[in-house]
Amino acid sequence: MCGRYGRRGDKQRIAEWMQNHDTNVFEEIDDSLLAPSYNVAPQSFQPVVRLSPETRKRELKIMRWGLVPFWSKDGKASFSTINAKSESVATSPTFREALKQRRCLVPADVFFEWQKIDEKNKQPFAIAQKNEEMFAFAGLWETWRDKATGEKLRTFTILTTDPNELMEPIHNRMPVILQPRDYDRWLALADPSHLPIDLLRPYPTEEMKAWKVGKGVGNTRNNDPSLLDPVKDEAPISMRLFE
Repeated sequence: MCGRYGRRGDKQRIAEWMQNHDTNVFEEIDDSLLAPSYNVAPQSFQPVVRLSPETRKRELKIMRWGLVPFWSKDGKASFSTINAKSESVATSPTFREALKQRRCLVPADVFFEWQKIDEKNKQPFAIAQKNEEMFAFAGLWETWRDKATGEKLRTFTILTTDPNELMEPIHNRMPVILQPRDYDRWLALADPSHLPIDLLRPYPTEEMKAWKVGKGVGNTRNNDPSLLDPVKDEAPISMRLFE
């Protein structure tokens, strides 16, 4: 699963990454929600890129992490929906309509995963691109409407897939990271019978790096660049993959 990630990018960096320098796209968004966040946790509100229903151009929206299906009666999901498995997303009642019509990009610079050392201990790792550039998770989004008040809640989920060789010693799943060349295709709402399922695959091992970080990342109240500082310990891991 992917239950924690980080984003160094601020408003300007996100705009450049979106290939959209029109600052009007950010006008309705509180700047505090676009500030760098080094410990993004489920149920927090985060920037997500989608195609505008009106202009069909990329736009940024703030959504809550943890998808709520549009048909939910109480604005809740019956199970954790921060992630959606690629293998079943096309048939899952919770995610299948979003896959057809509401795909998005979730900007990030790093994600965290915990390697199980023994029954009591886990070692957190930070995983990023070797070039340290911002990347995008493949995501889905939904809008849930409160019938009593008419208020709307926008939420999102991050798709996961099998681990690549880098991730395999750490965890048995990894988030789907899209190549920049595939962003347009993932966002495009084409024929539902030709969904871009083939993009839901492990990211190339040779383009990624991983390193051990301190256990402070396990506390969601911690949110500063020091969470990315590498640490050394005696936990067994095949470090040859990370060199």
